Amino acid sequence: IFILKIARRSNEDYRIFPSSYQQMAGPTVTIMENDTLLLKGSSTMVEKLCEDYSLELQKNGNEAVDLLSKELGLVEVLLTPHSSFINKTIKKIDFREKYNLNVVGINRKGDYVLQKMSSQRLKFGDALLVQGAWDDIELLAKETKDVVVIGQPREYAGKASATGKAPIAGLIMLFMVLLMVFEVFAPVISVLIGAVLMVLTGCLRNMDDAYSEMNWESIILIAAMIPMATALEKTGGMVLLSEAIIDSLGRFGALGILAGLYFLTMTFGLFISNTATAVLFAPIAMNAALAIDANPYTFMVAIAVAANMAFSTPVSSPTNAMVMTAGGYKFFDFIKIGVPLQLILFLIMMIVIPLIVPL
Repeated sequence: IFILKIARRSNEDYRIFPSSYQQMAGPTVTIMENDTLLLKGSSTMVEKLCEDYSLELQKNGNEAVDLLSKELGLVEVLLTPHSSFINKTIKKIDFREKYNLNVVGINRKGDYVLQKMSSQRLKFGDALLVQGAWDDIELLAKETKDVVVIGQPREYAGKASATGKAPIAGLIMLFMVLLMVFEVFAPVISVLIGAVLMVLTGCLRNMDDAYSEMNWESIILIAAMIPMATALEKTGGMVLLSEAIIDSLGRFGALGILAGLYFLTMTFGLFISNTATAVLFAPIAMNAALAIDANPYTFMVAIAVAANMAFSTPVSSPTNAMVMTAGGYKFFDFIKIGVPLQLILFLIMMIVIPLIVPL
């Protein structure tokens, strides 16, 4: 009989919503009162174990739920062509002792070997179903000489940990938005509060998962563009650009300048990311609005909208590039549909934005 895991109710969980703590059953683990053991073996031997040690047998478990949790996972492992495990039994290679993981099944050319696995000699092409702690599975994934782990254990671990936490995550996001809307704290503090709550409530497994979900490209891009905008402002570049726009479009009034800035932002957004475009044009629009004594909020809204109107090229947005490959589109398809759409939305926004945020 194999003890695959031990589930134990813990009141010391650091999360706000504690749940059963699950761990691998190693040789030094002490079994406590009210522990739940997940066993693998013949029903006869399991019943004999329960009788000998006064254990209560529970037969209504869900195997998929029992084998997967935020602490323990299940993955498939393939033997490499030159694996040292080939022609050896699982007992001989000491798989559990070496990796602290359980082999719960063998897939051999479509046939599943679930009984007497320890005496089975492994062959090239065998796939092992392995169960254990996510951290140990991630360590196994780094082993490439003897085995190859299928999939991304870190991603699977994050999904297993967050299962059923969607309502909590939604409430945290709503709470964060309300903090920002009512200006209880600075936006940065509100976002940090939301991020910390996501970790504390178990929506994220740990801080490593939190860091891995960060879009570092956007962070670096914004961090690099802000000094550029600051340099333009301190050297007078912003004033120069805003004055050039006012001189060329000033005769059309505030709406004409707004339309010009919108069109320029929309055009630049076709070739660089929307984030970089917004960071670049926001200070220019702000200076232009203040110079003509117009409402700067109107100009900021126009820049925010225009920076996200990049429909005419597949390179302007990762979303466009993704659908281009999946849909089999050509570059000209984006121009054919995107240009008319951008012009239509340009006309609509020049009417709608001043109505919502007056000039």
